[in-house]
Amino acid sequence: YNPVQEFNRDLTIAVISRFAEEHKIAAKEKKTKAKAKKGAKIENDTVIPENGARIEQDAAVPENGAKIEQDAAISENGAKIDEKVSEKDDGITILEALAASGLRSVRFAKEIPGVKSIIANDLSLQAVESIKRNVEHNQVQDIVKPNNGDASILMYQHKSFKDRFDVIDLDPYGSPTPFLDAAVQSVADGGLMCVTATDMAVLCGNSPETCYTKYGAVSLKSKACHEMALRILLQSIESAANRYGRYIEPLITLSVDFYARVFVKVHTGQAKCKESTSKLGHVYQCTGCEALHYHRLGKVTKHENGKNLRFSLVTGPPVGQECEHCNSPFHIGGPFWLNPIHNKQFIADLLNSIEDDVYATEDRIRGMLTMALEELEDVPLYYELPRLSNIVRKSVKKMTSYTSAILNAGYKFSLSHANKHGIKTTAPIGFFWDILRTQAKEDGIDPVKNLHPDSPGYKIMAKEATQSIDFTLHPEANPESRERSLTRFQMNPEANWGPKARSRTSFIPELAHKQVLKQEEKKKRRESLKAMKQEFKTAKRAKLEEQYKNNT
Repeated sequence: YNPVQEFNRDLTIAVISRFAEEHKIAAKEKKTKAKAKKGAKIENDTVIPENGARIEQDAAVPENGAKIEQDAAISENGAKIDEKVSEKDDGITILEALAASGLRSVRFAKEIPGVKSIIANDLSLQAVESIKRNVEHNQVQDIVKPNNGDASILMYQHKSFKDRFDVIDLDPYGSPTPFLDAAVQSVADGGLMCVTATDMAVLCGNSPETCYTKYGAVSLKSKACHEMALRILLQSIESAANRYGRYIEPLITLSVDFYARVFVKVHTGQAKCKESTSKLGHVYQCTGCEALHYHRLGKVTKHENGKNLRFSLVTGPPVGQECEHCNSPFHIGGPFWLNPIHNKQFIADLLNSIEDDVYATEDRIRGMLTMALEELEDVPLYYELPRLSNIVRKSVKKMTSYTSAILNAGYKFSLSHANKHGIKTTAPIGFFWDILRTQAKEDGIDPVKNLHPDSPGYKIMAKEATQSIDFTLHPEANPESRERSLTRFQMNPEANWGPKARSRTSFIPELAHKQVLKQEEKKKRRESLKAMKQEFKTAKRAKLEEQYKNNT
C-alpha cells in the first residue's frame, strides 16, 4: 500500500464513476434510437408501435401483456431479480494493466456502480498471487479476474471490436509509452484511458534527447515545465491513436506532486484525425527572458461553402532570430498538445457528482478540479511571477496587484493547477515587462539597478513602458479557488514523501533462491579477500620486524 498515491486512486474512482454514469445514459439512448429505427414512434417519452397501442417507454410488455419494469429482470419462474444484475450485464469493462497488489481493482469493484468485469493484470507471479488473496478477502471474485501476463500482449488480444475495454488504466513506474500502442487499439470507441507518467525529470526538460526517444517530442527547461510535461504526454497518446484512425478528447489533465495523470476519451474517425496537426505545435522559448511563442503544425478553416473544412500548412516561424525584448536567441521544443487539456463540462459534472465524506482526499480533489475549471482554455502555458521578477531583479508584490493590472487593461487571466506561482493570461509578455517597469518607477527605484549591462534584464528595463499600467484593485483579481482557500497544493504529509523505489519482485520463481546463493558467494568472496589482506599485512609486518632486528 502506497499512501502517496491515495489522491491518484480517489480521483480515478471519481472519474470512472462519472464516466460509467455517462456510459449508462448513452447506452439507453442508443437502445431508444434502435427501437425508433424499427418503426416505433417516440412521443413524449412514450413508445407507440405501428398498431397504435400505448406503452410506457420505461416498461417492457411481453406477449402475454403483463407489464414488466425495464430496470428489473424477470427469471423463467417469474421471480424478480435484483436490478443490479441487469445493470452489471450492461456495465463497463475495466482493465488495470499493471495491477501490482490489485488494490485499485478491488476499490473499482466495491466503489464504482455499474461495473461488469475487471481484469487485474500483472507480469509478476507474486503480484498475481497477492491480487488473488486481496480479491478473495474483499469478496469481489465475481467482478475482478486476476491475470498473469504481459500487459501489451493482453491488450493486443483484445483489439477486436467485441473484446475491447471501456476503461484502461495505465499506471506504470516511469513512462507509459511502451503500452500506448496496444492501449489505443484495445479501448472501445468513446472509451476512457487513464494514464500516469512518473518520469517527470525527462518530461520537464532534464533530458530532451531521452524525451524525444520516449515521447516523440523535445522537452524544454522552463518554469512552465510541468504543464509542458502534460502536453507532451497528450501529444504522445494522440500520435499513437492517429496511426489507427483514432483521436483523443482530454477530459482532465493534471500535474500532481511528482507525476502526470491524464484522463482521455478515445474516438474513431479518420476525418477527425486530419485535424490533429492543428492541435499540435512547437514552442519557441527565449533563452534570456524566457518569453514563450507558439507555432501550430497545421491550420483548419471553414470552406467557402460553410460545410466542409479546409486543411492547410502554416507559415513561420512566429519569431525572428533574436528576442524583441532582450535580443537573445530561442530554443525550440515540441511538438506539444496546444488545444485545451480539460473538458470543463465533464469537470463541472464531476464536481457536482462527488458526495461529501466519500474520499479521504476529497478536499484536494475539489480544489484541483476547481482550479482546472478556472484555467484559460486558449492559453497553453503559464509564466511564473517570481521568475519574471528575478530576471529584472525586482521584488514581488501581492499577486492581486498583478492580476488587477491585467484585468484593468482588458486582458484575461487564470492561475494554474501545475504551479502555485503560475499565471496564464491573454496579455503578451511585453505587458508583464511594462508592469515591472511601472512598478520600479512607482517605488522610486532605478529600473536597471543591480543589472549587468549585458544581461537580459538590463536590456528589458532600459526601455520605457509602452502601455499604461493601472494597479487599482479589481473585484475579480482573486480567483474563487484562492479566495475560498481550497486545498490546491498540499504540504508533504510525511517524511520522505514521493515515489517509492521500483519493485524488485521477480516473476521468475527460482530467482529468489538464486539471489540468496549469489549473496552467499559474494559474502564468501568478501571474507576471502579480507583474510588475504590480513595475511599480507601480517607477513609484511613480520618482514619489517626481521629487517629491523638485522639492522640493530
